[in-house]
Amino acid sequence: MKKKILIFSPTFNERSNVIKFLNYYKLNYKDYNLLIVDDNSPDNTFLILNLNSLNTKKVILKKRKKKMGLDTVYKYAWQYAFTNKYDYLISIDFDLQHDLSDIKKILFYLKYYNFVIGSRYMNGGKCNLTGIRYFLSFYGNKIIKFLLRIPLNEFTTALRGYDKEVINYLVSESIKTKGYSFQTEVVNKICKKNFRYKEFPIVFGNRSSGKSKIPKFESIRTIFYLIRSLFSN
Repeated sequence: MKKKILIFSPTFNERSNVIKFLNYYKLNYKDYNLLIVDDNSPDNTFLILNLNSLNTKKVILKKRKKKMGLDTVYKYAWQYAFTNKYDYLISIDFDLQHDLSDIKKILFYLKYYNFVIGSRYMNGGKCNLTGIRYFLSFYGNKIIKFLLRIPLNEFTTALRGYDKEVINYLVSESIKTKGYSFQTEVVNKICKKNFRYKEFPIVFGNRSSGKSKIPKFESIRTIFYLIRSLFSN
């Protein structure tokens, strides 16, 4: 039976990436639904999305009334996938730092695994961040791996695939962290639940336009969360 597939990407001030992202989607993934949730971007991202999606019913656009944060937008996507009975959900950032062709790899691996994550820091992967952002991201993931004792090399990237079992689990699970620390807690819970998981190498590029919305010291905040959670258990 043909799988029902949903690609999901959150947006906030991504007007300069709309046309590139949507054009790639229309050329390569037009048979899959695309859910884009805009966090009330002040730069008219949603308006541009609307104007460039008028000719397809496969693109589902949602705009929130105010900026509500990363954790809530992912919970919305999980609930949407659950309610509409999707077999697979794939999340990817809208800023084009991820290679959109990697979606095909995730779809392949989801045939055999419940959860798939792209890794910048495993053999064959590459991260083109520089300076303090690279340092904090690279060593932050090393410390997270040490603390969680999970055999993965990447815990913070948004390039992920979830099958129906994981989607069902996530919509019923309490995930308390906020912001980008949320991504680490999700991986932790999935892996500790003994789902079959897979990481594969990716190349993480530089932004072609716009500014990163990840606070520079988010990795440090994530580590503090992990230490606190370990001692509270």
